[in-house]
Formats: sequence, C-alpha cells, structure tokens
Amino acid sequence: MRKVLAALIGLLVLAGCAADPVWAPDEAVQAAQYRHPGPPRLTLFTMISNDTGAGGHTSLMINASQRVIWDPSGTFHHETIPERNDLLYGITPAVADVYTRYHARKTWHVIIQELDVTPEVAERALALAQGYGAVPNAYCTVSTSAILRQLPGLDGLRQTMFPVKLADQFRKIPGVRERVLHEYDSDDNSRVLEAWDPARFARSQKAG
Repeated sequence: MRKVLAALIGLLVLAGCAADPVWAPDEAVQAAQYRHPGPPRLTLFTMISNDTGAGGHTSLMINASQRVIWDPSGTFHHETIPERNDLLYGITPAVADVYTRYHARKTWHVIIQELDVTPEVAERALALAQGYGAVPNAYCTVSTSAILRQLPGLDGLRQTMFPVKLADQFRKIPGVRERVLHEYDSDDNSRVLEAWDPARFARSQKAG
C-alpha cells in the first residue's frame, strides 16, 4: 500500500498538471518545425523520485517527419517552444537537452528509453499525439501508454497510470536502448528554463 501511495503522490507532485487547452498559432508551429537527421525513433522519458523510487511523470519524444515531445500535463513551457495541447514542437538538440535537464535534479532522475521504428510507425505516433488533446491532471502515463499501444508492434503494452510500470514494459521490447540521467541541481527546476537562452546556445555551438 505504501508503494501505491508513494507512486500516486509522485504522479501528482511532479506532473503539476492541468487540462487547459493550449494552441500555438500556425505560423509559430511551422517556423519551429525540426526533423532530427537520425532514424525515426520513439524516446520514452520516465521521471523517477530519488527518495522513493516512484514515478512522477511520463513523456514521449517522437522523431518522425518532424521531432516533437508529447508532454502530457507537464510543466515544461517556454515562449520559444510552440505547444498545442501537450505536444511541444521544434525539438532541436538544444531543446531536447534542456528538456531532460529540466526534469533531472537532486530529487528526480530520468530514465531515457529509445526505440528505432519505421517511418510509418513514427508518423502514426505523431498523428496520435497531435489528435489526442489536452490531458487531465496526473494522466500523463495513461495518455502515453494509450498512444504507444496503438502502434504496430507495441500493441502488447498495457495501458497504465504508473510511469515505472510503463517503463518496465517498454524496456522488454526488442531493440530498446536505455540510459539514466542524474543531475544534482536545485529542486527549483524553473531556473533551468529561466537561464536557457536559445540564441546564446546557438552562438556557442557555432563557436565550438
């Protein structure tokens, strides 16, 4: 019972969710579109409490004709990153990096699980995320597992509201690669976004 309660608390604490619809204008979404040159890929992010081991949030990065992050009922928002109902657009390497560092801190670590898929599967995942709509409080894993289990080859996944259970299922899929991100910044993760300057990052990349 304690584990169940801890998991539920973790879901509510980290997700910090609301089902308010958000709809970035067409021009912002089109201008931000980015396709990573790597293979079509699904990347499942699972945020885990360092204190209890309970899952707190689930999200999914999709590299299809463009790269997006399905961040259902999440708290990651920035004026330069267009969002439509929990789907974040324009996921360049810089955005992907700040996204993971935003979630990894002294109280949470991030499990990153990658699965290369066919272009058709990636496009299907993108379409499902685009059509899902705003996600209610603490339903991040429910919505993500619902999307995943509609994809060819992933239909054996069970829908769940528990991030760790979804990660446990996902790692059993042949071809999944996994790594863990630990960082020890302040628990006030809002500072990561406040300090992030896309223009400065671009300049540093050119200089390097």
